[in-house]
Amino acid sequence: MSRQLEGLKPERVFFYFEEISKIPRCSFHEEKISNYLKQFGEDQGLETLQDEALNIIIKKPGTKGYENSPTVVLQGHMDMVCEKEENSNHDFSKDPLKLIVEEDFIKADGTTLGGDNGIAVAMALALLESKDIPHPPLEVLITTNEESGMDGAKALDPKHIDGRILINIDSEEEGTILVSCAGGERSKVRIPIEWEAFKPLKDDLVYSIKTSGLQGGHSGMEIHKGRGNANKIIARILAFVKDECKIRLAHIEGGSKTNAIPMNGTAIIVLDKKDENIFLQAIEALDEGIKKELKSSDPKFELIAQKTEIKVERVLTEDSLNRMIAALTLIPTGVQSMSQDMEGLVESSNNLGIVRISDNEVTIESSIRSSKGTLKKSIGDQIKTVADIVKGQWETYGSYPAWEYNENSQIREIFKRVYKAKYGENIKVAAIHAGLECAIFAEKFSDMDMISFGPNMYGVHTPEEKLSILSTQRTYDLLLDVLKEIK
Repeated sequence: MSRQLEGLKPERVFFYFEEISKIPRCSFHEEKISNYLKQFGEDQGLETLQDEALNIIIKKPGTKGYENSPTVVLQGHMDMVCEKEENSNHDFSKDPLKLIVEEDFIKADGTTLGGDNGIAVAMALALLESKDIPHPPLEVLITTNEESGMDGAKALDPKHIDGRILINIDSEEEGTILVSCAGGERSKVRIPIEWEAFKPLKDDLVYSIKTSGLQGGHSGMEIHKGRGNANKIIARILAFVKDECKIRLAHIEGGSKTNAIPMNGTAIIVLDKKDENIFLQAIEALDEGIKKELKSSDPKFELIAQKTEIKVERVLTEDSLNRMIAALTLIPTGVQSMSQDMEGLVESSNNLGIVRISDNEVTIESSIRSSKGTLKKSIGDQIKTVADIVKGQWETYGSYPAWEYNENSQIREIFKRVYKAKYGENIKVAAIHAGLECAIFAEKFSDMDMISFGPNMYGVHTPEEKLSILSTQRTYDLLLDVLKEIK
């Protein structure tokens, strides 16, 4: 069977990237990829551990001349965000990703690529397999469920890790090393609702309202780009249309991940035929206005309202509808504050990522991020206040701390020195608004010296995700040169 990535350099990195792309690995469903990695380590004759959280640790001794060098932990995560285009039939539970090479980029057909963080896994496997690459003792740590709460990192038993230098390969901008990151947590609001039976009359019309063409994106890396949030747009539409004519809501949903800016939102409504023109005029006005607002960030945005033959048997009571709209309107989303210490760095944000409706409640889930714990709490308090106003319940989960800057980092200085010698320019040292597992490890290992780096990736957490081939090669070469310096 032909390989889509055959001939790409570094050959063994892309060999393993293609291998793991065949294995389902959505967050919370990492059993198959974890077992693959365990089998790989054992087949290589290396000390291999699979813990209860399905984290994988593979240890390899240093090569000749590096036997007594400091141990380096190479770290990434095995799970991926599973998003697909609306018309895609891809089944993430069983289908391999369909890889496509377009010039300098690797993409997947209609789905996320999983470069975040499959490329870290692929680099680590290529190093573990190698016989001729000089390196200090290695501990490869591949964690689970990074994308939905960093559960693997949190569950890691520190006794399994000896190294005190950690290189996290989970960044997405070549030529930059990250030395600090924001903390975060997930927030959930549950709004109790009531339904009333619906018996359609001859003049009743059922319409679906959908967003289309939003780019979405990573809620940490791309929250500052002002991209449209499908959940907020649907709430805005319902609030506006409700003031123009009488509507009844039969269904609403939007988004699929708290840490991905939602691209798709849908509402099913019922209205009287006599109000149809008013309704369509309102939709047209909103479509035109939002297109102007998003012309730079989401130039393909479109608001679609269509008659549907969906059978409606129940609708929300007016009180339930009003409370739901109020919550979706009042819960903040997007950038909440910018850093006053580091130009261009988002300090705090919230992403209203998921809306779901069931028999008894509407649930609204968000991802809160901040480099300051007090601001993270403040955003949580805002959401809790909204929950109280709409007679809902509020809870948080998946909290993780910020990773603070280490003034005396040796691995940072090695990267700076090696990069300067290799490329004749200074590597960029930066902080990031997204969360990194380094923050968890900083709590578990107070003396761990860490940096994060990686190749150029774009459109992460969206079906537009792509990985640069040349950047991957340069990043891997840099990693090998850095390892060679740790003696």
